[in-house]
Amino acid sequence: MTPRTPPAAPASRTSPASPAPSAVAPRSAAGPPARGVLALMSACVTLCVALVAATNLATAKLAGSSLHPSATGLLWIVDAYVLVFACLLIPAGALGDRLGRKGALLAGLAVFATGCALSALAPGTGALIAARALTGAGAALVMPATLALALHCAGAERRPHAIAVWTAATGIAGTLGNLGGGLALQFLPWRGLFWSVTPIALLLLALAARRVPRVARHPAPVDPLGTALLAGGFLALLFGIVEGPERGWRSAVVLGALAVAALLLAAFAGHGLRAAHPLVDPRLFAAPGLRAGVLGLAAVFFGLFSLFYVNAQYLQLAKGYSPALTGAAIAPIGLGMLVSARAAVLARRLGPGPLVAAGFLALAAGLILLSLLDRHTPYPAYAALLLLLALGMGLAMPPLSAAVVNALPDGRGGLGAGLGSAAREIGSALGVAVVGTVLAGHHSGGAPGRALAASAGGAGDATAFTDAMSVAFRVVAAVFVVLAVPVLRWLRRAGGTPGFGADAARHG
Repeated sequence: MTPRTPPAAPASRTSPASPAPSAVAPRSAAGPPARGVLALMSACVTLCVALVAATNLATAKLAGSSLHPSATGLLWIVDAYVLVFACLLIPAGALGDRLGRKGALLAGLAVFATGCALSALAPGTGALIAARALTGAGAALVMPATLALALHCAGAERRPHAIAVWTAATGIAGTLGNLGGGLALQFLPWRGLFWSVTPIALLLLALAARRVPRVARHPAPVDPLGTALLAGGFLALLFGIVEGPERGWRSAVVLGALAVAALLLAAFAGHGLRAAHPLVDPRLFAAPGLRAGVLGLAAVFFGLFSLFYVNAQYLQLAKGYSPALTGAAIAPIGLGMLVSARAAVLARRLGPGPLVAAGFLALAAGLILLSLLDRHTPYPAYAALLLLLALGMGLAMPPLSAAVVNALPDGRGGLGAGLGSAAREIGSALGVAVVGTVLAGHHSGGAPGRALAASAGGAGDATAFTDAMSVAFRVVAAVFVVLAVPVLRWLRRAGGTPGFGADAARHG
């Protein structure tokens, strides 16, 4: 069934009716060249996502470094990247559609590499935070362009496979970030982590410049007001989410940030309804498939990053693992995500609804079972739960990603990738905020990061932490189930998921 887009949002509002290509015409690349581009795009997105997990492992070394960051400074060293990354994803995706996806990718990799090098050279906390923000801006240009280019090069028949492989890369990236970051930090100072990432980004830049084809642009007027309203609204929203666990959800700063976010996002929606060429036309969300994809991706990453946030504390504080062993211990997530590569085939056989429902069931069960862990739980049992969670992600994420990208009109693949990526980042931030708030409220040591830094690994503190962790995962599981219900309802109403049928051929 062809994906339904709302009749009230004519194509002329989101893309020209007959765009004149301003770059070389798209070429068919369904053979080996397409596989090479897909592998390269997967490597690029893996690097951007993996850096988030790797930096989380560096907080202990940063806290004891010559920078002497405060608790708030340490938080912003980690979060500056995520905030800027998330806020610019949708504008960056739209910019790539209009000005060229290859150019956006190359510029993003160059900015990303520069930000990593400046992070390694940072003389103080403020400089490091600024460099991390610059790195996030580069990642925001890279991530939407990778999916749009992968879809363009795949050809009509291979697009579902391309979505599945790209989705698997985003899931495996967290595991690789934990593993690679743990190994690097085991033997190098914190600056070595950023120095090791810089040449990888430069290598990917050189390969992309040589091997990625230019794609026809879809020129349309830029929407600077919409971009500013959306970026400002997301920045205020994520600032409030990040600061909530630290400052308290009733603090004037947090409530003020959330109020500003509501005002700016409401203004963005109003502007989108009136503008001739809006960044995002809000009426597109009348399509149930688009709503299902965006909320579903946010829900999946809400659960995943609640796990990533707790993982390091649980394994190091309760189990006594080293940073390198902690990074390796989460490897089953990556193994389980390999099922994503088969999700396209399964969706054609079973339909997207049952696939997403099965994935959500596995995720909910995994989160509930995580609440039963304690300091005596054997690692094989923990690894089995990671595999269950990864199975759920691998089943649910490809059809949800396809729903977002393919619910939009032709030529807006970059915007679709930006919407999906922004949903992931907002879900991630909410997952960290919710689990962090519950942990801080139930653990006598306060926030888990402070408890880990101050703990000598005593049994009493480890038990207190696992007790708080159990409550946190029960809350996360309950929120996940609440979010999953409308997603499944909207998928049924859509009557099918775009991207897993013949209609996918017209997108990208």
